[in-house]
Amino acid sequence: MTEQERLSAMMEDGVALRRHLATTMAPWVFEAIDLCESALRGGGKLFFCGNGGSAADAQHLATELLVRLRSRVERPSWPAIALTLDPAALTAGGNDYGFDDVFARPLSGLGRRGDVLFGITTSGRSANVVKALEVARSMGIGTIGFLGGNGGNAAALCDVALIVPSMETARIQEAHITLGHAILELLEDRLIRT
Repeated sequence: MTEQERLSAMMEDGVALRRHLATTMAPWVFEAIDLCESALRGGGKLFFCGNGGSAADAQHLATELLVRLRSRVERPSWPAIALTLDPAALTAGGNDYGFDDVFARPLSGLGRRGDVLFGITTSGRSANVVKALEVARSMGIGTIGFLGGNGGNAAALCDVALIVPSMETARIQEAHITLGHAILELLEDRLIRT
């Protein structure tokens, strides 16, 4: 396969995956929006966590709420925290409790019943994301998963599991950020309407 053919195949795979998600994922997308809207209207916060590229997505999505999503929309800052942002907390947690607890430990101190946690893992098996979802469940924090493949063991811990049916990490991550933007844009529309 030539480079041009490979490039075209990557783009086509991504487009096909987005089309599939647009036609099959709507009920779960709206459930996720409902959960987030309820949390924010009730004075709660949205948390995000993930590893590697998913950590970057967690930071990206939290920032869209905390600062701004669309430049033409003026609205208040909404409470959103990426549990990936603090290197001191991450390294202390990893050193003192182990890497599996680097998200669960700060969530247990910062989270409250009625908040929402987005766990982002392309495999659905990242131990530290799974542990954070477990802690969230035990605290009455809503759980939304941006997952891939078959959802792994994270799927069962999510109130809303948005599972991208692919085994290609890059395509899964592209779909996660697309779903994240769609959820946040629709959420923003709801919150600024009233």
